[in-house]
Amino acid sequence: MRYLFLLIIAIPAFDLGFLLLIGKTIGVWATIVLIIFTGIIGAYLAKKEGLQTIQRVQEQLNNGEIPGEAVIDGICILIGGVLLLTPGFITDLTGFLLLFPPSRKPLKFLIIKTWQRKINKRNIKIIN
Repeated sequence: MRYLFLLIIAIPAFDLGFLLLIGKTIGVWATIVLIIFTGIIGAYLAKKEGLQTIQRVQEQLNNGEIPGEAVIDGICILIGGVLLLTPGFITDLTGFLLLFPPSRKPLKFLIIKTWQRKINKRNIKIIN
C-alpha cells in the first residue's frame, strides 16, 4: 500500500510520455488508431479468456474442487482487461501479459507465494 500512490502517479506519467514519443515518431493519427486497435483486441482477448476461466471454475465447482488457481486467473484477466482499455502502450503491454496464460503463470506464482507468506505471518486470517 505504501507504493500505491506512487504507482498511481508514476504509471500514467510514463504512459503519457511514451504516448507523446510514439505520437511524435509515427504520427498522431497512427497513434490514435493503434490505441483503438489495442483496446479492441484487448476487449476480445479478455472476453475469450474470461469465459474460459468461468467455465473452468464451474467445472471445478461441479466436481467438488476448490477453484483457487482459476480464481487467480480471473483476477489477472480482469486487471489485464482494464489495463488494455486504458489508453497507453505501457498499460497495454502489461494488460497483454496478464491475458496470455504463459506470461500470466509467473505472476500467479508470485501472488500465491505472497498470500502464503502473509498467511504464515498471520497478516491474513482465514475463517472457516
